[in-house]
Amino acid sequence: MLLAILDVFLPLQKNTMTEFIRKQTANAKNDILSGLTVALALVPEAVAFAFVAGVDPLVGLYAAFMIGFITSIFGGRPGMISGATGALAVVMVALVAEGNAMGVEGENLGLYYLFATVILMGIIQMLAGFLKLGKFIRLIPHPVMMGFVNGLAIVIFLSQLKMFMAFENGDFVWMQGFQLWTMIGLVALTLLIMFGLPKLTKKLPEALIAILVVSAIVIFGKLDVATVGSFIREGGGEGLKGGLPQFQFDIFNKVPFNFVTIKFIFPYALILAAIGLIESLMTLNLIDELTETRGDTNRECLAQGGANIVTGFFGGMGGCAMIGQSLINIKGGGRGRLSGIVASLALLGFILFASGLIEQVPIAALVGVMFMVVIGTFAWSSFRILNKIPLSDVIVLVTVSALTVIFDLAIAVIAGVVMSALVFSWENAKRIRARKRMREDGTKVYEIWGPLFFGSILAFNDKFDVKNDPQNVEIDFVESRVSDHSAIEAIFNLVNKYEAEGKSIKLKHLSEDCKILLYKSNPKFYEVIEEDIDDPRYHLAENPEAFTKGLSEYKM
Repeated sequence: MLLAILDVFLPLQKNTMTEFIRKQTANAKNDILSGLTVALALVPEAVAFAFVAGVDPLVGLYAAFMIGFITSIFGGRPGMISGATGALAVVMVALVAEGNAMGVEGENLGLYYLFATVILMGIIQMLAGFLKLGKFIRLIPHPVMMGFVNGLAIVIFLSQLKMFMAFENGDFVWMQGFQLWTMIGLVALTLLIMFGLPKLTKKLPEALIAILVVSAIVIFGKLDVATVGSFIREGGGEGLKGGLPQFQFDIFNKVPFNFVTIKFIFPYALILAAIGLIESLMTLNLIDELTETRGDTNRECLAQGGANIVTGFFGGMGGCAMIGQSLINIKGGGRGRLSGIVASLALLGFILFASGLIEQVPIAALVGVMFMVVIGTFAWSSFRILNKIPLSDVIVLVTVSALTVIFDLAIAVIAGVVMSALVFSWENAKRIRARKRMREDGTKVYEIWGPLFFGSILAFNDKFDVKNDPQNVEIDFVESRVSDHSAIEAIFNLVNKYEAEGKSIKLKHLSEDCKILLYKSNPKFYEVIEEDIDDPRYHLAENPEAFTKGLSEYKM
């Protein structure tokens, strides 16, 4: 029975458990070592994002464990790391604050509204997976991807600069003097190890070795520097120590299941679901390019949704794919699902058994790792190609980068896609052409070239001289594709104009879908549209792959 269940849910290449285990252990050493590195880097990030959202650090850590574990097993992209993220945390902070305001002081009602919202967020994401909406991420243009990557690298860099601040007199101030130089020195040492070790040997994970070496120097040298433990306590937490995640029965007691609650949490859930899926699928695309493999976007939607539902019920803040941690994993050699499983289980192990040791890890080592991620993430080639690509693509690239830094990933990507779509529509709108010729019988023929859609209908209408055209007119769509309802409406109106002048008009080589819609709109199109099966170009319009010669080589 167990094997049957696993055969359904696990990605078995040959539909057997043996094959699945073989695939996951083929790169076991790299996956395990890379997973441990990711787990160490996850701790301060999860804690920081919990502080941003206004919840206890353990809420962020539990989210990182549960989401990371579930998506690693069931997700559509092996090697991708998921957990609590900053893009979601900045939305959650308003939700938690509003939720707290609904209850009495100290009741912490906002936390339970957050759990309910995360559950609803997961349901929305699973619906997106069932409806197979994940495939639309493939429509994102390359300039948007490059802008997103560059903006992301800048965001990660700026977030790490905050680690160069110390907590003094109840406030955070920039480090100075010996404290600052010690921080810079440890970060530089981490970068040096990560840069130099691969040149000596590729058998050791440079990020993990760098963290261990720098931690040993700090611990045995008794250096007074910021550590994971001090970071948690300065943020208002009590420490890393915790137990297993517990089912949150209080959700049902403190959050009423009624229209008022749905009205309150649904907008937040929808925004969180959208941001989570966009960030996850963009990360999936990025890792696809880095590994030259292809993930399953719809499966990832289902996994992210299921993970957030479970997380909401067990006291996590929700999350999505973590780009920085995913890049650490990939660059550390983690390629399989085992790397994500090890990272999540190691994180849980830190919480349960090794909190004291992990709290001693210096922040400088983790900052150094993230700086290397920034260096590896930024698309430096974008500077080289700026003067080689269209100006419109340059504008999109720069705009997406800026919006990613100023606002968030979702707004940047949506804006980039909209800009690219408008540019595409404008450029194609200018490509509509009409070649005009007269037949011996006095019939005027308009041969339409280019796409006919909402953007090009004005230029299309300008091609015709209804009043001065002869009695018989023929419009040939063999080199044009009728794309949307606006185009069909333009054709319909044009026919009406010619008939209002008492002139005869014929339409040739319309696509089948266009003809069907025109027939449905008005029966008179049965008289206007020619179904000339003897014309070889008719077949060319219907099945262009069957005709290998140029248009001019076919007999009219």
